[in-house]
Amino acid sequence: MDKPLSQLVAHDMLAAVDLGSNSFHLQIGRVVDDQIYLLDSLRESVRLGAGLTRDGRIDRATQLRALEAMGRFGERLRGFSHGAVRAVGTNALRVAKNADQFLVEARRALGFPIEVVFGREEARLIYLGVAHSVPPSPDRRLVIDVGGGSTECVIGTGLTPELMESISMGCVSWSLRFFPDGRLDKAAFKAAELAAANEMQRIVKAYRRTGWTLALGSSGTIKSLASILEAGDLNNGIPGQVITVAGLERLRALLIKAGNIDRVRLPGLREDRLTILPGGMTIVSAAMHELGVERLQVSDGALRQGVLYDLLGRVTHHDMREATVREFMRRYHVDMAQAERVERLATQVHADLIGEPEEEKTLLLQFAARLHEIGITIAHAGYHKHSAYILAQADMPGFSRDEQARLSRLALSHRGKLSKLEGLPARSSEWARIFSLRLAALLSLSRNDITLPRFACKTTEAGYQIALSRAWLAEHPLTEAALEAEAAEWRVLGIRFEIRGLSEERLKGAG
Repeated sequence: MDKPLSQLVAHDMLAAVDLGSNSFHLQIGRVVDDQIYLLDSLRESVRLGAGLTRDGRIDRATQLRALEAMGRFGERLRGFSHGAVRAVGTNALRVAKNADQFLVEARRALGFPIEVVFGREEARLIYLGVAHSVPPSPDRRLVIDVGGGSTECVIGTGLTPELMESISMGCVSWSLRFFPDGRLDKAAFKAAELAAANEMQRIVKAYRRTGWTLALGSSGTIKSLASILEAGDLNNGIPGQVITVAGLERLRALLIKAGNIDRVRLPGLREDRLTILPGGMTIVSAAMHELGVERLQVSDGALRQGVLYDLLGRVTHHDMREATVREFMRRYHVDMAQAERVERLATQVHADLIGEPEEEKTLLLQFAARLHEIGITIAHAGYHKHSAYILAQADMPGFSRDEQARLSRLALSHRGKLSKLEGLPARSSEWARIFSLRLAALLSLSRNDITLPRFACKTTEAGYQIALSRAWLAEHPLTEAALEAEAAEWRVLGIRFEIRGLSEERLKGAG
């Protein structure tokens, strides 16, 4: 019997949306035996990075172009469940000052959440996409990806990246900076390549020391350059999709001879990539020169394929975020037993408040419960502030920028004054997670496996309520006092936290 559409989409088909600084991509794949077979793809040349004004904001014309593209993507994704789609934004959305406001409209147009990822997380996802597109090998690989606003360089073995870096230079930003009027002369190329070489300096030593056997390139810039070199026979007869240093030198000479971008006519070059060709080429040339790469093999894999495989890991319970949380717990010597107590209680309270919350919302709360004490290794006094700083600033593979910000806020707010959260919107779903984590931490202050009484929590019109045994409260005056102090904290925000002491019989009915 055929599966219903909803089940087919949720379990057998996944979709990735890559909101790059140059192009937007939608990739849909079918899952068969833990492998993804690509079914459909859409590409929109949005040039989000080119729409950044001098004061670092995305102009309205570019926003409207992007929203139209996402509307078309949303139409194609109609019928997909939220768990089967992952959309990520990259450099332009990382740096734009009005990105948060724009993302509100963008999410509405797409119909799915959008995550903005940090540079190193983007590098990890790119490597994952490339690694799944080439034959398995025990050798180290170097991957270079030149996007519209940033360049990612990764060294890894198999499916595991070892060195990951994101550098703020891309084909759009470099073309606008060094070739703004389309003029192509030796001075402009020299300045662009020198600036790119300087940007590469901070990674060169470590990368050369680590070494690699095969160098791979991904992204539209790399593919475009390889197509031009192959179609124009600029690689000295070397066949296939490959970029050589000699080929780039010949291409540079052809561009300088043309004198202006309007006069460039090259076989293999798509028209929509013409204006960003010079900037992209100078970055690739500088990266190859500084890293000592003579030949760069083109890979079909890219960020969007990496997002698909990372999403596959999440839906098959091989979530990279779980691995990152375990590593942080080990690195910061977390008290595992205490973390488990707080996680168990926080999950219970949250379920009481929300009913059946979305898995992602519960998962984020559980991650926060496991990591809320990592700051103790820095100092016990104010450790929640240290925990929050680490979670906001550290590289956390698998987590988006927004997820790290939420984890940081949960860690910061699990104890202490609630007045620090006055800027959080009153209707935010974050409040339920904050309440759940605070109450769980409060009830676990003894750090022992004591038997807690039966209790029940619920959301009220005025705030929150906990009902627990009147007799138990009388036997535990310190906990009762802590609960009353907690209620006073919530009153500061105009939220009522009611503590009801009930008899055991009435408590059974309340639960």
